[in-house]
Amino acid sequence: MGRALRAPFTRTGRRIRRATHAHGAGESGLGRLIELHAVNGAGDVMITVALASTVFFSVPTDEARGRVTLYLAITLAPFALLAPVIGPLLDRLPHGRRAAMAAAMLARALLALGLSGAVATGGLELYPAALGVLVASKAYGVVRSAVVPRLLPPRFSLVKANSRVTLAGLLATGLAAPVGAGLHRIGPQWPLYGACALFCLGTYWALKLPPKVDSAKGEHKARILPLGERKPGLRTVGPSVLHGLQANAAFRMLSGFLIFFLAFLLRDHPLAGQSAAVSLGLVGVSAGLGNALGTAVGAWLRTRAPEMIIVTVLGTALAAAVLAAVFFGAGMVAVLAATAGFCQALAKLSLDALIQRDVPEEVRTSAFARSETLLQMSWVVGGAIGIVLPLNGALGMSVAAAIVGTGAGLAVRGLVGACGRSGRSGRTGPRVA
Repeated sequence: MGRALRAPFTRTGRRIRRATHAHGAGESGLGRLIELHAVNGAGDVMITVALASTVFFSVPTDEARGRVTLYLAITLAPFALLAPVIGPLLDRLPHGRRAAMAAAMLARALLALGLSGAVATGGLELYPAALGVLVASKAYGVVRSAVVPRLLPPRFSLVKANSRVTLAGLLATGLAAPVGAGLHRIGPQWPLYGACALFCLGTYWALKLPPKVDSAKGEHKARILPLGERKPGLRTVGPSVLHGLQANAAFRMLSGFLIFFLAFLLRDHPLAGQSAAVSLGLVGVSAGLGNALGTAVGAWLRTRAPEMIIVTVLGTALAAAVLAAVFFGAGMVAVLAATAGFCQALAKLSLDALIQRDVPEEVRTSAFARSETLLQMSWVVGGAIGIVLPLNGALGMSVAAAIVGTGAGLAVRGLVGACGRSGRSGRTGPRVA
């Protein structure tokens, strides 16, 4: 009987392992990172489910605006205060990457337990714990991005490897969300217990990553450079990274804007015949499906020009936003949400590939920390615009089009020029230090 009960789970586990370890990912160690990131995504969504009803749905609209504004300020704090420290610190600890990822997992496991006592009351004491969860989550994300080039299988582009990892996180998020909702029906603290268990598993798996994650082979120690010598970093690697950051900042601002503007718009003016929760769920599912599709396309994409991917998705998102502004309605809102998710996913994968390709190894972790800081600040700015904007659908979609149009105006010309120069110089693929 025990074997019969175990059989479905063991078969599912073997199938997942075959998928994550395919095409050399098992031999290189990328498969283990894919599985670790899936656990990370599932744990994060459990915490999100537990906090969502407390921060947003349990209070009147005016009070919800205040709470969401406080939440935005808290999401910005980890980046504004700690990103300039986390990146350089991890640059100087090349042998501590596994330990850093494990520590980020363990910290969130303990904080989830702390949140379980505060989430039922919805008091302000949950915000310091939520801040700690965000700090640990972003620290994990920075290290994870820096680890991918170390685990790259042969003949794997960085865009494809990044998308494999991200897709695993999205699939785990989609599977864990209904589980978290079911646990929430038992009690508001139960999704946090589930998150604690997942992060404990993630702590163990992080320590089981291949030793080459911590290897310093091919790296240089961070050092103080002589006067007049330029330290390598984001500003010294050419225009591709900088213009890619501009484009991704526009996408992240669009994401923050749509999340908060549509949350309040659909709360007061839900889709015809639907409740506010169902209306938000439909738009959220559209965005999630678009994001998953964009990540899946990135997994199959074999292109060696991340710059042109970003240019293409900028044009696609701009067209969708303009159409949503002109023909505003439930269908166009869903189309814009799906398109924005698709384009943001591909743009972020391409930006990661550009940083991994063009930024020197000795400052790459700092580059990821700085880029994540800019992107999170852009998300907060977009969310703030969405909170204060009048709840007029056509006006909101026009603002969305303006955000994407500004990003395209800043980035497209530089990205096309950088791609042309890269082609003339003969560089056709990502460079891994």
